[in-house]
Amino acid sequence: MKRHNRKTEYGSMERWLITYADMITLLLIFFIVMYSLSQIDIKKFRYLAESLNKAMGGGGVILENMGPSVVPGISGTQQEVPREDIADQREMENIRQELLRQIQQEGLAARVTATNEERGIVVSFQEEVLFKRGSAELTGGARQAITSIAPVLLKTPNYIRIEGHTCDLPIHTPQYPSNWELSTARALTVVRELINQAHFPPQRLSAVGYGEYRPRVPNDSEEHRQLNRRVDVVILRSKYTGAEPGSTPGAVPVNTPGTTPAPAPQP
Repeated sequence: MKRHNRKTEYGSMERWLITYADMITLLLIFFIVMYSLSQIDIKKFRYLAESLNKAMGGGGVILENMGPSVVPGISGTQQEVPREDIADQREMENIRQELLRQIQQEGLAARVTATNEERGIVVSFQEEVLFKRGSAELTGGARQAITSIAPVLLKTPNYIRIEGHTCDLPIHTPQYPSNWELSTARALTVVRELINQAHFPPQRLSAVGYGEYRPRVPNDSEEHRQLNRRVDVVILRSKYTGAEPGSTPGAVPVNTPGTTPAPAPQP
C-alpha cells in the first residue's frame, strides 16, 4: 500500500513538466512569428496591396497613414503614399480602363494591350496591326487603330512617348541599314499620324527607337518574335513630367541654311 502511494505521489509531482513544455513551445512559436515579422519586404507588400486594389477595380482602400510599425526600425510614416500619387494612380487606371474598352470595341483585343506600369500606361500594338514586315509604312487599317485611341489620349495632359521595337532578326536595306532605323522610323510614323490625323499637340509627343534591345520576351521562337515586334504608346505618369525637357517661352528657332529666317517678334 505504501509502495502504491509513492507511485501516485511521484506522478503528481511531474505534472508541472507538461505545463512547462507547453510554455516553452508557445515561446518558441512566439519568437518564430516575431522573426518572420522582422523579415517583411515592405516593397513586395506595397506591390501586393496595389495588385489587390487593381483587382478590385480601383475600389479598394489605400492606407494613406499606416501609423507606427510593430517591427523595430520600420516606421509606418515612412511608407506613406502622397495624395498626389494616389490621385494619379486612380486617374491612370481610369484611362487604362477607357483604353481597354476602346480596344475591345475596335476588335483589337487580341493584338493590342493596355497595361499599367511604373512609368505609366503602355498601349502596345503588335507589328501586324500597323506595319508589314520590314516596313515603316502604315497598313490600311493602321490609321483607324491609331486614331481610335487618340480621343482618350487627348483627355490627359501627360506627355506621350512613342516607342518602336523590333525582334532580333537583322535587317540591312538602303532605307533601313539596321533595326535601329526601322524601329525609330515606325515610332516617327505613328507620331506623324497622331499630329496630322488626330490633331495631337506636337509638344506632348516624343519618338524613340529601341531596335531589338528591349524585347518583351526572349527571341527564341517566331511566336515570341511577333510579340517583340511592336510599337508602344506610353502615357507617362505626372511625376515624370519634370524629367521631360520643356520649351523655353519666347525662344526663337535657329535658322539652318536654305530656310527662311523666322520673323522677329513684334514689340
